[in-house]
Amino acid sequence: MFQWLADLNDSVNTFVWITIGVWLLVGSGVIMTVLTGFFQVSHFGHWIKKTIGSVFKKRVIAHTGEKGTISQFQALCTALSATVGTGNIAGVAAAITMGGPGAIFWMWVAAFFGMMTNYSENVLGIFFRRRNSKGEWSGGAMYYLRDGLGAKKGMKTVGAVLAILFSCFAVLASFGIGNISQVNTIVLNIESSFAIPSLSSIVLYNNVNLYKIIIAAVVLILSALVIVGGLKRIASVAEKIVPFMIICFLIGAIVVIIKNVGNLGVAFAAIFRSAFSAKAAWGAVTGLTIKTMVVWGFKRGCFSNEAGLGSSVMVHSNSNVKEPVHQGLWGIFEVFVDTIVICTLVALVILTSGVIDLETGAIVQGGGEGATLVATAFSTVFGSFGAKFVAVALFLFAFTTVLGWSHYGTKSIEYLGGEKAASVYKVIFVVIIITGSLLTSSLAWDISDTFNGLMMIPNLIGVLVLSPIVVRLTRNYVRREIHSEKIEPMLSAFPDIQAEQAARTDED
Repeated sequence: MFQWLADLNDSVNTFVWITIGVWLLVGSGVIMTVLTGFFQVSHFGHWIKKTIGSVFKKRVIAHTGEKGTISQFQALCTALSATVGTGNIAGVAAAITMGGPGAIFWMWVAAFFGMMTNYSENVLGIFFRRRNSKGEWSGGAMYYLRDGLGAKKGMKTVGAVLAILFSCFAVLASFGIGNISQVNTIVLNIESSFAIPSLSSIVLYNNVNLYKIIIAAVVLILSALVIVGGLKRIASVAEKIVPFMIICFLIGAIVVIIKNVGNLGVAFAAIFRSAFSAKAAWGAVTGLTIKTMVVWGFKRGCFSNEAGLGSSVMVHSNSNVKEPVHQGLWGIFEVFVDTIVICTLVALVILTSGVIDLETGAIVQGGGEGATLVATAFSTVFGSFGAKFVAVALFLFAFTTVLGWSHYGTKSIEYLGGEKAASVYKVIFVVIIITGSLLTSSLAWDISDTFNGLMMIPNLIGVLVLSPIVVRLTRNYVRREIHSEKIEPMLSAFPDIQAEQAARTDED
């Protein structure tokens, strides 16, 4: 059955990614970057000041008593909990081993333009969000597809259909990128780094042993305890775990790079040489082409930062922010931290530590599995503790990703079938966690890639069609907040919410 599933997935994956996905992803990012005047560069100081520069301000971190609403910092941490996951560790390693060191350059390219894709998604998410029957905010690509694109002349049916497709694909993606692949990586790395032979020796089915089942069951129980509490509990856990895990991992990565600082120049040279040479280094051995490097760089970049998927919009829309563009700035920062900072450091850990021969492209230490390669790289400096450190980091990264994506799936199901259906979804999502111990690592990742691509297509269609609205909102914000012009703010597409938000006295 798994072979049939793998063959079917390969066919769909090739069409989604190779035929249209990469071009749609990068094209959308380029278009939104140009239309907003390269906002991520031209207003770099502003979005840094309004995001990380304001992280200790009360209006950003203060918890809200409003039902179903979370603070801006909680929204960021919850979004990062879903994006900072195995894609940053195993995904980067996979990009290098499958696409060569040049794939990292294309991850940077994807992230640079992805900043404005993510920005646009968040801006539209806040602008078109509505309250559900419980008074909670509900936003995401499905809403700006239905109420934004669908409001265009003759596009009502198209908008409604794309909204439904996006929601269906988001639910499927939540089981892939947000569940199975994350749990699969947890299981493999915990089993490898904290071996218990007496449990691993009890084989239940093919390569599935008792130890794997126990690890997955522990993840299932921990996830259930958090997910059942809804967004507020997920956000509360995320804001405590995410900053801690990111800082600790970055410190460890920087130590490894400093220890191998003599290889830093060679590593960067390999990245740029491989990125623009059809058969340099890696290509001479594996026959890789530039197209392969670009595809792997973009796929893993998308897997890591999720720009273009329309996923993180669903949690950003629950923020207590009133200004669409302000939440868009957090979207830029999210991609910047996830890919430009974390993924780059992981790549440099691999390329400077000697686990890969930069001349021949051969793996000289460790196995071919992505996370195993990173663990080996850390072990070159920290010894046996290095592998355990990576395993624990992966556990935290992947576990919080499961929590974040449970919310995305919940909001998608809520759109499709209402709040009762969302309750049923949570149960199914938690139960599915156990399958993360059954699939092979490659199949789990491949399925996740496919679901990502399917989810991306309707979302980016919406972003492109609604790009004029993003431009108007951006110009309105720049005139008010940067040039201090006295003009009416654009806060919502709906008059009642526009009036409600405009009446608020706090400044976002």
